Amino acid sequence: MNSNFLRTIGAGLSVAVILTSCDGLGKMIKKQKDIKYTVSPNPIEMHGDSIQFSVSGKFNPKLFAKKVTLTLTPVVKSASGEKALKPIVLVGEKATGSGQKIGYTSGGTFNYTSEKFAYEPSMRNAKVEVHAVGSVKKKEKKFDPIELADATVVTPLLVRNDEKGIMGKDAFVKTIPVNQTTHIYYTINASNVRPAEMKSEEMKAVNEFLKANLGSPWYEFKGINVNAYASPDGETDKNENLAKDRAKSGSMAVMSEFSKNKDKTVTFGKTKDQYQVGTTKEDWEGFKALMEASSMADKDLILRVLTMYSDPEQRRKEIKNLSKTYVELADKVLPKLRRSEITIMVDKKSRTDEQISKLATSNPDSLSIEELLYGANLTNDLNTKVQIYQAAEKQYGSDWRSSNNLGVAYLMQNKVTEAAEAFKRAETASAGKPEVTNNLGIIQAKNGDRVAAMDLYKKAGGAPETKYNMGILEVRNGKYSDAVSNFGDYKGHNKALAQMLAGTPGAVNETINASNEKEMAYSYYLKAVAAARSANNADVLSNLKTAIEKDGALKAYAKDDAEFVKLRADGGFTALVN
Repeated sequence: MNSNFLRTIGAGLSVAVILTSCDGLGKMIKKQKDIKYTVSPNPIEMHGDSIQFSVSGKFNPKLFAKKVTLTLTPVVKSASGEKALKPIVLVGEKATGSGQKIGYTSGGTFNYTSEKFAYEPSMRNAKVEVHAVGSVKKKEKKFDPIELADATVVTPLLVRNDEKGIMGKDAFVKTIPVNQTTHIYYTINASNVRPAEMKSEEMKAVNEFLKANLGSPWYEFKGINVNAYASPDGETDKNENLAKDRAKSGSMAVMSEFSKNKDKTVTFGKTKDQYQVGTTKEDWEGFKALMEASSMADKDLILRVLTMYSDPEQRRKEIKNLSKTYVELADKVLPKLRRSEITIMVDKKSRTDEQISKLATSNPDSLSIEELLYGANLTNDLNTKVQIYQAAEKQYGSDWRSSNNLGVAYLMQNKVTEAAEAFKRAETASAGKPEVTNNLGIIQAKNGDRVAAMDLYKKAGGAPETKYNMGILEVRNGKYSDAVSNFGDYKGHNKALAQMLAGTPGAVNETINASNEKEMAYSYYLKAVAAARSANNADVLSNLKTAIEKDGALKAYAKDDAEFVKLRADGGFTALVN
C-alpha cells in the first residue's frame, strides 16, 4: 500500500481523536457510568389510568464537558413498543443553545418530571430507560441506555367493580290492622243499653264483618277494648260511677251479641277475660274536640272557658251561665259524649312465605305487586329473582320498582345491557327516584364513562350504596382519600385498598378482618401487598400462599406484580409463583 496514503489516513485519525478529546464528549462517554440517575417512584406507578414520574441526576465535578449539549429522553419500553417522553436538555458552560447549565468544575444536578401519559396493559411489565445523546456543534454521540425502573405498580386496578344497585323496597306487611269500632250511646244519667243502639248502622256493619270473618283463617281476633265516658255536665263523683256502669253494660251487650254464635269452636268475645275496660268520668277532651269542630255561635267563648279554668266545677258553672248556649250544648254536643266505645282488635293476615314463594313462580298473576316484590326476596337464586321481577313488570309495569328491581337482578347476573334497558323503563315510570338514578350511574360506570356516572351518583343523593359506588370511582380516578371518605363505615376489600393507596397500609388487615370478605382470595392478596409495602416479608408469603390456594390465577398475577419486585430473588416467593 502507498506509504503516503497510510500517513494521510493516520494523520486524519489523529486529528479526529484530538478534536474529540478537545470537545470533551469522548471523555464524557467514557465516564458515563459516573452519572447518577434516580427515578421516583421506583417502580413507577399507575394512578387514575395514567403514569407520571420524576427523574433526578447528578454530575460529579469535571464530568460535564464545557461545550457539550446533552439531551436526555426517558423511554418506557414494553411488549407493545417504546414510548419516548419529552426530553430534558442539559448544556455545558460554553455550549451554544438553551438548556439547564451544568458546571464543569462544580458539577451539578437536574430534576425532571415527565408528562402524564396513559397507562396501557402492556406497561405492567414495562421498563424505564434514559437515552442520552451528546452533541458538540454538528457532531453527535449516543450514550449507552440506562435502566431506571423495572415494571409498573398497578395496584389501583385491584379495586373490585362490585357497584351496589338499589332495589325499590316492597311495602308488604305480614299483618294489617282492620280493627272494628262501634258506639253505644246513653241518655243523660243512664247506663242501660237501649235496644235501638244494638241496631244502629254502625253496629250492623260490625256484625256483618264478624259474621263474614270470625271463623276465617285470614283474620286474627285479638281482643276487645271497651272505653266508657260520661259527659261533663253532672257531678264529678256521679259521673265516675256512671262511666263504670256504662262500661259494664256496654261489655255485656257486646258479649251477648257474640254469644248468639252457637258455634262452640268460636270462643272469641264470649268471656269476660277478653275485654279490656277503661273509663273516663268526665270527657272534657271529647267535649273540646266536638266544640272545635262545631259551628256554634259561642264556640270561641266556650273554648276560652276551657282554657281559663281547669277545675271541673268552675267550668260547668261558667258554661251553664251561658243559658241559651247551654241549651244548644245539651241538645247537640253532650249526648255524643255519653257513650261506650267498643273496639274489636283484628289483624288481617297475609299469605305465608311458603305460599307467596310458590305462587310467585306458578301463578304470579294472583299476587299483588307488594307480594311479588317481597317474594323475590325470599329466594337467593338469581334466575328465579329475574323470573319473578319479569312477572311483576308484566303485570305492574307502571310501578317503577318492578323494572328497577329487574335491572338490579340483571346486574347481579352481569347482564349490563339488559339491566340498562330495564333501568330506562324504570326511569320513565319513576320520575327521578334516587334508586333508579343510582342504578343508571352504575351503567355509565360499567360503560367506562366515569364523569357521567359521578354526576348521576351525586344526583342520586347520599344513600350508603351510592356513596360506596362513588368510592369505587374515586379509586379508579386516583383520589384515594376521597374514596376512603365515601366508603364510610363499610368494611371490606375496597375500603382497605383505598386506605392503603392513601398511605395507610397498616389499616388493611383491620378493615378486612372486620368484614365478610376476610376469607376471599382477593382480600388475602391485598394483605400480601400491604405487607410488602411495610417490608414484612413473612406476612407477604403467608397471605400470598393463602390467596393462591383460594384462586390459582393469582400465581401468575403475583409473579409480575411490581409490588413484589424486591422479592423476586427470594426463594420463598419464587417457590410460590413459579
